[in-house]
Amino acid sequence: MSPPPAAPYGRLAGFYFTYFATVGALAPYFNLYLEALDYSPGEIGEATAMLVAGRIVAPALWGWVADRSGHRLLIVRYTLLLAALTFALVLGTRQFAPMAGVLLLYGVFWSASLPQFEVITLNHLGAHVDDYSRIRLWGSVGFIATASLLGVLLERVGIDWLPAILLALIAGVWVSSLLVSAPPTSSVPSAHLSLRAVLRQPRVLALLATLLLMQLSYGPYYAFYTIFLDHHGYSRATIGLLWSLGVVAEIALFLVMGRLLPAWGLRRLMLVSLAAGLVRWVMIGEGVELLWVLILAQILHAGSFGMHHAAAVQYVHRYFTGALQGRGQALYSSIAYGLGGALGVYATGYLWTAIGPGLTYVVAATLCALAWVIAWQGLRETAAARARRT
Repeated sequence: MSPPPAAPYGRLAGFYFTYFATVGALAPYFNLYLEALDYSPGEIGEATAMLVAGRIVAPALWGWVADRSGHRLLIVRYTLLLAALTFALVLGTRQFAPMAGVLLLYGVFWSASLPQFEVITLNHLGAHVDDYSRIRLWGSVGFIATASLLGVLLERVGIDWLPAILLALIAGVWVSSLLVSAPPTSSVPSAHLSLRAVLRQPRVLALLATLLLMQLSYGPYYAFYTIFLDHHGYSRATIGLLWSLGVVAEIALFLVMGRLLPAWGLRRLMLVSLAAGLVRWVMIGEGVELLWVLILAQILHAGSFGMHHAAAVQYVHRYFTGALQGRGQALYSSIAYGLGGALGVYATGYLWTAIGPGLTYVVAATLCALAWVIAWQGLRETAAARARRT
């Protein structure tokens, strides 16, 4: 179950730890910082959309450069350094328009690194790609470390300290990238591969549609989950622990993914994850007053995020091979976390006041249901496809 000796397990895990430690500070708390700047719900939605809008085009562009140049790790390091320098501008920015511009530029650089690092990790693992989840779980550990501890810290020092803390964490991700070595290069010639041909395949289109809809459904969670709980009387320490609980469940899932994948298959894992998302959003929207309901909903994060992401990465690795690996993972990031994430949080900013939080989460659950139908029909494997993999 362990990676091959050639894989720098500790250094790969260290990158994921620092990367998602940063996400664990940004996702739960940054919108509270924006609210403290007196931004309206619509402005918070728009600012959050700017933060993720960079993922729409930038990952695909950087993925193309990485696949063509072969300097994948150099691009990871370069874009992370630029992300840190850009985010430093947040410390002196309070007005909405400049803040939105800084967040957009930061998103362009920040979003470039993870898709390419996923390729680096998978190439280091080689034939042992089922061990991906065992490395990726350290990202979840990093998320917990900041999401839980930062809630307590911010209760004491105040939310104004958040940008400086985030800047230090981003710099830490850059340092961790300097410690990772480049993997062996692929021997598959790019001339034999066509991105256009891959994208014309119905199963690939179904996968991308499913990933898009799932991330659209996360809009209320990423944009307003912390604010939603804060307005219902939950302390920031409790909110941080709820965020962390979801990631603890995610870690437990990653520990058994190596056994679930061959036993269940990718399609079943994808369908279960989408069903988990549907149930989770209904529970949060309708049961926010009940802590035990929120606890169960956060446990479902194991399926709605952990299982979904692990299956998505494996699907992309299967469909986009050889010299298309970087563009494949970048396309996943662009369509799901970029387009889906930006549209999700942007629409949530207006649905939140137009129809209320409860119905906004019902809309999110409906998107999961639609994604489930598409995955059920579109990700069926033919006998010929199964034979090629065996």
